[in-house]
Amino acid sequence: MEVSEVENREYRILAINPGSTSTKIGIFDNERAIMEETIRHDRDSLANYDSIIDQYPFRKQMILETLDNQGINLSKLSAVVGRGGLLRPIEGGTYEVNDLMLKDLREGYSGQHASNLGGIVANEIARQLNIPSYIVDPVVVDEMDELAKVSGFADFERKSIFHALNQKAVARKAAKEKGCKYEEMNLIVVHMGGGITVGAHKGGRVIDVNNGLHGEGPFSPERAGTVPAGDLVAMCFSGEYYSDEVMKKIVGQGGLVGYLGTNDAVEVEKRIASGDDKAELVYHAMAYQIAKEIAGSAAVLKGEVDAIILTGGLAYGKDFIHRIIERIHWISDVIVKPGENELEALAEGALRVLREEETAKVYAEAKVKNTADFS
Repeated sequence: MEVSEVENREYRILAINPGSTSTKIGIFDNERAIMEETIRHDRDSLANYDSIIDQYPFRKQMILETLDNQGINLSKLSAVVGRGGLLRPIEGGTYEVNDLMLKDLREGYSGQHASNLGGIVANEIARQLNIPSYIVDPVVVDEMDELAKVSGFADFERKSIFHALNQKAVARKAAKEKGCKYEEMNLIVVHMGGGITVGAHKGGRVIDVNNGLHGEGPFSPERAGTVPAGDLVAMCFSGEYYSDEVMKKIVGQGGLVGYLGTNDAVEVEKRIASGDDKAELVYHAMAYQIAKEIAGSAAVLKGEVDAIILTGGLAYGKDFIHRIIERIHWISDVIVKPGENELEALAEGALRVLREEETAKVYAEAKVKNTADFS
């Protein structure tokens, strides 16, 4: 088949993004979404399963029933793509699901999480239709320079755990809008949601990024980010807390939740509008820390920054965005792309392979540089 025929052909893709209590699915005809649905799973139903992986027949059946109710003809699908789970550290890209990947997802190679179900369910559906199944840019994407991995503490390295799917998707879009290739640009991409990650993208690779799970970087609506190490050690050995209690203070009860009792940015903005000085200080501090992290990424790129991209749910807050931009606009142009269109990003990753714009990568055993504990 000629390349032009491949490019002009219409491909139908099923994208699957499992969450802890829901599964988001979408049907895409090339780039165009013709159906998107969030399937809610009540906790009582999920409680019937001993582990997350045991849920996959239930989740698969719910997806198939939803598609049938929407009148979707499965025989027209060209591929199925699922959210990448906690695999071995791998470079970014689209990977065809293989036996080793399925084994690592089932065993929870780097931890158990609902996203592990994405590749498993995608493969189950695709195998019955004799079409390919893929994952795209999982959170364990690791393209960090070795220099960036040196933590300063010889017992462990810095880890690459970040919002790879959305970061790379918006980076590609911004590059295309500028008439360039992602692989030819230097970009700083900032994903701002429940967690916040700031990535330095150089030539299509994320050469440095903060561990947005529970390691470092700006505090976020739910996470503490980098905290004073000495004080944290003292707390851990004070005898007042168990290890899981300290972890909850860092992840889940950190950031805005710890200071203000809410992870809702809209609620915080309402408090500020009503004259809440503490809310204003904390919210401003979060923007301040994000700006500092962006400036650090500019140093990583030696000041050669083609654009800074602000994305994620917090990017809808105009005042919050203004507070960041006023501190970093001198570095480069700032592009704001609110939200995180994960289903679209998954479909686009599969589409690039189907169109032969990229070759699907092979998931294989390799020297493990780090592991994730994503929860």
